[in-house]
Amino acid sequence: MFGLSELAIILIVVAAVLAIKKLPELTRSAGKSARILKSEARAARDADEPGTPRVIQGETVRREDHPDTGTGTGTGTGTGTGSQDASRG
Repeated sequence: MFGLSELAIILIVVAAVLAIKKLPELTRSAGKSARILKSEARAARDADEPGTPRVIQGETVRREDHPDTGTGTGTGTGTGTGSQDASRG
């Protein structure tokens, strides 16, 4: 009769034949998972190094010029509904 190694080979061949349609999808998802894991590991490593400054692109807004604070020389383009807006209407 068959030994354990022959049965294992037959099971592997049967599984490969039955799963041949899913193989490209499985490899694609494994590659995507590996890329995500690599990027997360890189981000965690970068977060652990406090000596390197992080540059975030954006616009600098001084607090006194910000329209939501109600002070300073802002443009008054805020969307508030305060008493000033009601008296202008």
